[in-house]
Amino acid sequence: MPQPPSAASRDKPAIRERGDACPGALRLHAADDGYLARVRIPGGLLTTAQASVLGRAADRFGDGHLELTSRGNVQLRGLADGCGAGLAQLLDGAGLLPAPAHERVRNVVASPLGGPRVVRRVRELDRLLCAGARATGLSGRFLFALDDGRGDVAALDPDVTVLGDGDGDGRGGDRVLVRLGAAAGAVEVAAVDGPRAALLAAEYFLDAADAAGTRPWRVAELPDGHALDDGEFVLRLAAAGIAADRLPEVAWPHAEPPRPGVHGDALCVLPPLGRLGSAQWRVLAEVAGAAGDGLRVTPWRSVVLPGAGARGPAGGRAALEAAGLVTGPGGPWQSVTACTGRPGCAKSLADVRADARAVVRQDHCAGALPVHWSGCARRCGHPRGTAWVDLVATPDGYELDGRPTPFADLAAALTAARTTTTPPAPQ
Repeated sequence: MPQPPSAASRDKPAIRERGDACPGALRLHAADDGYLARVRIPGGLLTTAQASVLGRAADRFGDGHLELTSRGNVQLRGLADGCGAGLAQLLDGAGLLPAPAHERVRNVVASPLGGPRVVRRVRELDRLLCAGARATGLSGRFLFALDDGRGDVAALDPDVTVLGDGDGDGRGGDRVLVRLGAAAGAVEVAAVDGPRAALLAAEYFLDAADAAGTRPWRVAELPDGHALDDGEFVLRLAAAGIAADRLPEVAWPHAEPPRPGVHGDALCVLPPLGRLGSAQWRVLAEVAGAAGDGLRVTPWRSVVLPGAGARGPAGGRAALEAAGLVTGPGGPWQSVTACTGRPGCAKSLADVRADARAVVRQDHCAGALPVHWSGCARRCGHPRGTAWVDLVATPDGYELDGRPTPFADLAAALTAARTTTTPPAPQ
């Protein structure tokens, strides 16, 4: 399978002439179906009370639906003009909004099956981000990943990765690795210093970005001569009182995302195409409340309920399935994603969600590779860190991996593309 266009390496550095336009909970985006708000949820961690507030916000201000993003955040759509103040007040009361200057920089993904160490690390990094004036210079696309050592979120092209928490990572829980962009090596620090080292890495990027003068949004966009260097990073850490060792080469672990189903005491739940009605969301919150451990929104548009697995609340899984949510492995939905499409996006050339549902109902979508339906060549929301089948709407119909394919033939063509192509080995 050819490399996805948006994942191809650049021949020349990006030169940004403006700031990024990523929406937030305070900076609403005008879409064809109304305004859109993106609520950042560091590490995907939500209490049941916060989840309930998000459901109320979708009903009170939006179209009654919630969308999960590829960074573990939640979007509200169909918002009315003039609702911003009321929405902000509701979210702020639930602890879902920091100071306005930091609202869009809290882009943190974390291993959704990780233990208490990862949760504490998320909380500390978020605290440091929201307390630092320098961090407000980050774009809304700069991404932190806190990986528990298994290598799941480390595969999502983060700008700064903190890897390891002692559960099988070979460092006993007292050391973590900090990686700058896609570097082959890393810097090792005490686990307690991991969040602060991650923030210092982001500040190092901002200094390099200022020196480059090209206004890059992400580490990969730094031009030659301004790339981040592990040796320089070690010196910066030392100046901040953090002892660090440089590791020139690291064998990075790799793990597939959690599939729908039971994972020990946790249950992974998949909403088809990452979109839930508020009634479905309430069922999720109710089961999470009965389990007692909150919710974790994942970067794969699923939700992990930490206490709802093998010994979860009686009837919880049945209630979720009755609500139309996927709670077990297999089935066609676990590797099908789509952008917003029509009617919500003005740039989209098709109602990709409706088309995806029509094809999935033909039961031809099980396969080795995920498929992503894109309404235009921008390919918003496509899978990260993996090969994927590239289905794009054009003015003349759909193209499958760059080949025009009639809609009537899509089901069979997708099956062939997903089952005859071998995914590349993890990097």
